[in-house]
Amino acid sequence: MTPTADILAYIPSPPQGVWSIGPVPLRAYAFFIIVGIVVAIVWGDRRWVARGGEKGTVLDVAIWAVPFGLIGGRLYHVATDWTTYFGEGGHPADALKIWQGGLGIWGAVLLGGVGAWIGCRRLGVSVAALGDAIAPAILLAQAIGRIGNYFNQELYGRETTVPWGLEIYERVNSAGRVDMLNGTSTGVVERVVHPTFLYELVWNLLIVVLLVWVDRRFRIGHGRLFALYVAGYCVGRFVVELLRDDHATHIAGIRINVFTSVIVFVCAVAYFLLAKKGRETPAELRIGKARETYLAEHPADPLPADVAEPAVATPDPGTPNKGTTEQGDNT
Repeated sequence: MTPTADILAYIPSPPQGVWSIGPVPLRAYAFFIIVGIVVAIVWGDRRWVARGGEKGTVLDVAIWAVPFGLIGGRLYHVATDWTTYFGEGGHPADALKIWQGGLGIWGAVLLGGVGAWIGCRRLGVSVAALGDAIAPAILLAQAIGRIGNYFNQELYGRETTVPWGLEIYERVNSAGRVDMLNGTSTGVVERVVHPTFLYELVWNLLIVVLLVWVDRRFRIGHGRLFALYVAGYCVGRFVVELLRDDHATHIAGIRINVFTSVIVFVCAVAYFLLAKKGRETPAELRIGKARETYLAEHPADPLPADVAEPAVATPDPGTPNKGTTEQGDNT
């Protein structure tokens, strides 16, 4: 235990992370995830409209992406921390208790991307272009979600004596038993640690600013801004993982998320370098029938020369009496 005189300058943790409103528990972790999702949808939709997209598209896609993302995030967390739930002394049913914390961003992005692809296909819009529009908004949502880790007293680092160290309190439930997740602080400081949740939050905000600046300055598209978001996040997460010493699965003595950060970073950078340069026109934001409809409504907004327009056959000069045949795009 750290003497009180030595911890006066440290950052205190919240006394609890759960409040009861009658029989209903209000969990800070879930609350900040919801706030982050709402912020991402609202800001992401504004960015999509500014690029020439149709208002409301991001919400329509989010109906698919958010559930897939939550499931993917939980699956990744459980898969990489298998022994906690299915090992000796574990409780398999706890794997379903997403409200207790534990979402792996890698799984959330992967399956969330699958959900977004499904939503985009149903709406006839480009998933790469949508990814560019919502990339800064997603990272801002992640930063907001980290506040929930603060209330849960999780995602912290090794013990430290730096002035901005975070106090981790002992928490007990109404029965007097130690319950770090659902209990209330006793005021006893168990340790002072690096607030790695805060490091990641600040890093995320810096990358959000960088993404917005790059997008305005260079007008990149075709999924490259989304790739830049992924690469930037991986750099910060790599450093954060090196500072953590809480329970995690290791490979060769190294936390598994360190390996994941490196692999995903390399893939994101490769995509950024190899993907098509420039930014899509409003017509390119749509695909198939949605593109045809847009071009019919906006004849003055042609596609670039390297993008094929819906084919329309012209009469054969040698057979003038056969008339004109239209060939619709059935994509």
